Amino acid sequence: MTRLVATNTVPWIPVTHRMDLILAPTLPPAHQITSAFAFVWDQADRMLMTCVDREGRGWDLPGGHVEPGESAAEAAARELHEETGLRLEPADLSVFARERIELLEPPPADYRYASLTYMVMFRAVLPSRGAPTRPPTGTESTRADWIPRQEIERLSPGRTWLALLDTASAL
Repeated sequence: MTRLVATNTVPWIPVTHRMDLILAPTLPPAHQITSAFAFVWDQADRMLMTCVDREGRGWDLPGGHVEPGESAAEAAARELHEETGLRLEPADLSVFARERIELLEPPPADYRYASLTYMVMFRAVLPSRGAPTRPPTGTESTRADWIPRQEIERLSPGRTWLALLDTASAL
């Protein structure tokens, strides 16, 4: 079942736009997917997060752009490993949500995305307590950690994906 969870806008999209956070158990068309993210929980009700020490970044979900020839699940698994050090197979991740981004006016000439794109969200729940982990050397992430649920909103204020926390951890 598909359900609208929230509607947002963000300052880094340079024109009037709408971002709909949608629960959806299927992927949108592959050519419209720009990025993929992973909500990974352990049995201690902690989520694996990554930290990028750059202006406006901080603690966030592991994820990023889908590379040419890569599926969304492959991108989520790759980004998870690159940003946290945890290696999961794409088959270990299940799609559960998407962020639909629609530009409501023409994009600037240097805007690199189409007027309608999606960021997809995957989830996984580990069968045990998550082991300590860290990003591989040379990545933009400076650290990764298993964050208790009650700390996530404090560490990641204003993130558009926060409305998905309860759904993301459900088995």
